[in-house]
Amino acid sequence: MRIKHLLAAAALVGSSLAAGQDYPSRPVSLVVPANAGGGTDIVARVLAEEFSKRLNQSFVVENKGGASGMIGTQIVARAKPDGHTLLFAYSAPIYYARHMFAKVPYDVKRDLAVISEVAANNLIIVVNDKVPAKNMKEFIAWAEQGRGKLNYGSIGIGSAGHLVSAYLNESRKLQMTHVTYKSEAPFGQDLAAGIVPWGVGTLAPMLPHLTSGKVRALAVLADERLPGLPDVPTMKEEGFDDPELQRSMTWFTLSAPAGTPQSILDLLEKHVREIAHSDAMKERFDSLGLAPVGGGAEDFLRNYEATDPIIERLVEISGARNE
Repeated sequence: MRIKHLLAAAALVGSSLAAGQDYPSRPVSLVVPANAGGGTDIVARVLAEEFSKRLNQSFVVENKGGASGMIGTQIVARAKPDGHTLLFAYSAPIYYARHMFAKVPYDVKRDLAVISEVAANNLIIVVNDKVPAKNMKEFIAWAEQGRGKLNYGSIGIGSAGHLVSAYLNESRKLQMTHVTYKSEAPFGQDLAAGIVPWGVGTLAPMLPHLTSGKVRALAVLADERLPGLPDVPTMKEEGFDDPELQRSMTWFTLSAPAGTPQSILDLLEKHVREIAHSDAMKERFDSLGLAPVGGGAEDFLRNYEATDPIIERLVEISGARNE
């Protein structure tokens, strides 16, 4: 009986190795649980292009947006675990959904094999040129003077920008009104036009407005200053020690269905690490305000566990919970 068990185990190892050696045997679907044209889609297409070059097979981006990213994520969670259907997701369906919705049609740790946190999308506190504040101390003083009369914008309830803005609003008792937008483009346009005075955005969509001088960045939610905004301090440098305001709360992750052979996961992780830290990708990331991460599954789990209670608090404070 022991010999049979050893033979069975050897067969499993052999089949896993064979799967890795033959992979990918056909085009790979890279599911993006968001619409085309956004930040997640842009990074996914760059990653797909790099994978295609390295693995001599087409990696095809498929946009499956809707339900805060849960539709596309569910598709991958239920896909055949052979490495030919992958998920490239932003934070909402991976980190936020379980706190925002009473029913989520998948369990991240049970139904997905997270391969890597590819990059962090750093958030920035932005104001328009009509706001007199030049730093966060002046911003809070200005907001306190207008308590109950001001508003702020975000790209939707439960978005990273909303969670952080709402936390700043509530924790400092500023009594501001939340104005939602469908995407960062119209939010940026209204911010530059003075329709909303401030909010939390990301570098790439805000860059034209920052360059024009219509919008000003006061601080970044990152461990270090961004290469694209070297003169803009971090929140910690500005004296904000809140864990909720210390670093990005939005990441891009690459995942496969649970049960995907480990050899395939290892192969993809190896390439992600190399791609994320390559000079060419670093230049692309810098232009988008992203920070390369390229960590493996264990790194993801550590970050997930450390961040989960913070996100839970942010969702509760923001009122983004949807029963």
